[in-house]
Amino acid sequence: MALDKKLSYEAARDELVDVVAQLEGGQASLEESLTLWQRGEELAKICQEWLDGAKSQLDASKPK
Repeated sequence: MALDKKLSYEAARDELVDVVAQLEGGQASLEESLTLWQRGEELAKICQEWLDGAKSQLDASKPK
């Protein structure tokens, strides 16, 4: 997962959109669906980390 940490927010979001589309398509086997779901969870976590970091930066820059 170390490589995933280098994914930009946009790249992780775009891949997550693709994963969701594949899952919603219903063509994947159960095993493939589980793998897609796990990848989706990883990508969602990466996106959330980016968003949390951005929020922290905004909060830090607010005048007190």
